[in-house]
Amino acid sequence: MSRATRFAGLKKFVLLWPLFFLICGGLGYPSLQRYDPRVTPGLSDTIKYYALTTGADQSAFAERFRGRVLVPYVARPFYWFARAHLSTWDPVFFGLLVSASIFCATTACLIVSMGERVLGNAAFGLIGALLYLLNFAISNLQLAGMIDAGEACFMAALVWSLLNDKWWLLPLWGLFGAAAKETFLPFSSLFALTWWFVEWRRDKAQLQQVKWVIALAVVGLVVVMGIQARVTGHFQWPWQIAQQVNSGTNSFVALWRIISDQNFWYVFVWLLPFGIWRLKDFPTPWVSASVATAILALVLGIFADALGNAGRGVFDVAGPLLSLSAAVFLIRLFESSGKTKAYKQT
Repeated sequence: MSRATRFAGLKKFVLLWPLFFLICGGLGYPSLQRYDPRVTPGLSDTIKYYALTTGADQSAFAERFRGRVLVPYVARPFYWFARAHLSTWDPVFFGLLVSASIFCATTACLIVSMGERVLGNAAFGLIGALLYLLNFAISNLQLAGMIDAGEACFMAALVWSLLNDKWWLLPLWGLFGAAAKETFLPFSSLFALTWWFVEWRRDKAQLQQVKWVIALAVVGLVVVMGIQARVTGHFQWPWQIAQQVNSGTNSFVALWRIISDQNFWYVFVWLLPFGIWRLKDFPTPWVSASVATAILALVLGIFADALGNAGRGVFDVAGPLLSLSAAVFLIRLFESSGKTKAYKQT
């Protein structure tokens, strides 16, 4: 990459990131004054993240929630500022909104870069990023006192690194992503391994690159186990951590409870119909890795009997790809139907 190209990319980031951050702030504003996510159906997990942000006692909460530290810890300085200077807004939800907006805005910038990289036109990436931010999952979940914005951000960073052949960055994303949410560990590991395997089968990847995938998994595992040991006071093996979310529900029943839950389909009601048609325009490793990891997200949702919440994980994995694909579909649709004559002033 030339120096001029890097400078142009930096200029776009400097312009777009504040714009996306302000858009996110507007989308998440209702949580500051107009409703309390803690008493809103579907957002009860915000009680835990509220306590994590303030540093209040969390011993009554399940261990997996106490281990999702990244977004609440980033929120803390903004919470302290709001508590001292912004009396009209809930200071904790202000901190969580700022923190989530930081990660959402970064994800949107990465989507713009990925769109330009794959499609050769930043306009596709920009429309894709805006479609991503307009999804139900952003305003109603990620920017409503939840912590999924962190996991989604580092999944997007993972894709960006693989598209740009920067495999050495994978362990770094494992460090931060695992601190955001423990599911980042299996998601990112399977995603990167599938990407590598597809490229390797097509002679486009080297065997030695798999070491970065292994490093990603090892770093993520150490982070998850370290955080869990810190919050519980004792060491736990990965299968012991996983057992915490096992609901014991029959798998077919749990699957039906997911796909019949309206909250699952709120996320994908327009994203899937618009997003599937142009997937052929994207690299096969990206599509294959997204499909494989989305299936894993559903499997984990079945394991935990997560109901519509399973859609959050699927969106974190496949949201950027589907949003960019939907952008291509819409732009191509209007290009092909642009047969009307331009208006001429008389």
